Amino acid sequence: MATMADVARSAGVSVATVSHVLNDTRPVLPHTRQAVLDAVDRLGYTPNTLARSLVTARTRSIGLAVSAVSNPYFTEILQGVEAGALEHGYSLLIADPHDDPEHERKVVQLLHERRVDGMIVAPSANPGDLLAYLGRHGVPAVFLDRLVTTPADGTLAYDQVCAESVEPTARLVTHLAELGHRRIALVAGRPGLSTTRERVAGYRHGLAASGLPHDERLLVHGNSESADAERATTALLSLAAPPTALVTANNAMTIGALRALRERGLSVPEDMALCCFDDFAWADLFSPRLTAVAQPSREIGAQAVQVLLDRLASPDRPARTLRLPCTFVHRTSCGCPEGTARSAQPEQPEKFEKPEKFGNREKFGKREKGTAS
Repeated sequence: MATMADVARSAGVSVATVSHVLNDTRPVLPHTRQAVLDAVDRLGYTPNTLARSLVTARTRSIGLAVSAVSNPYFTEILQGVEAGALEHGYSLLIADPHDDPEHERKVVQLLHERRVDGMIVAPSANPGDLLAYLGRHGVPAVFLDRLVTTPADGTLAYDQVCAESVEPTARLVTHLAELGHRRIALVAGRPGLSTTRERVAGYRHGLAASGLPHDERLLVHGNSESADAERATTALLSLAAPPTALVTANNAMTIGALRALRERGLSVPEDMALCCFDDFAWADLFSPRLTAVAQPSREIGAQAVQVLLDRLASPDRPARTLRLPCTFVHRTSCGCPEGTARSAQPEQPEKFEKPEKFGNREKFGKREKGTAS
């Protein structure tokens, strides 16, 4: 079996240089680096990861705690995390917290006990125990997709990576309003999640921007799950004055809403216009094809890895929130004729007359902030 000394002799460099190349502990000239990597391939050298971790106190592994990994959105995020980790020579340990705060704390502890260098976590709606554990043990962590509440002093404790939610949701509502709908309902996600709060805020903002009143009866919660969304949609259809258009706040709830409409014998968009947050691979295969907001899920995962590695390299740097832009995918479930629907393109910046509490966010664009929105 080849040793590091064998690699050094073959590449014509010192053992220390080989170590710096393999461990990224010091910059090495590009041609020297390539010579070492060529020697590694030529000799079939395999680093002793366990021995290296004992010396460096690093395992070059990342813990990922994400619920509902069967959801296509989170599956694509996982693919982004995995690709980003592999690109930088890190392995990945995955756990599913099942959106349960107690189980969340347990799986994070298990990942920590396996000496991961840092964690990427999509927190539950009540992440108090999670935050306490991470803080008590000083675990480097990045929150993914779902944000945690900013402390009263406005100082972030952890880095966060997510997509924009407020303006994209408002865009769906204003589009439906432009088509003449006056009773537009929202099937929102699990209460307590930042994604739910922001999409509800976007819904209300879209109504206000369109000059429509907000009817609390048209805002229901599908708890981010198909079955609950089906029940919530059925309740909307039972109103004396049911909605004529529906916005669903994630892909699982879109399926539930469609089931409820089918059970009532209603068709989309003839009886109910539909727009959804979250695009997915088969949305274009539905009849009608689903008008949706598409999140950059793989990029979210890859960016979370990069932000975590930045944190590991500079532990004292200020925490940041990175928001990535979404895309408005115009198809036909909203009621637009086939010829007017556009293929997926990055949404152009749109300005809204927003209440002051929404700040000055006027586009879907990528932003970094030192405080959470």
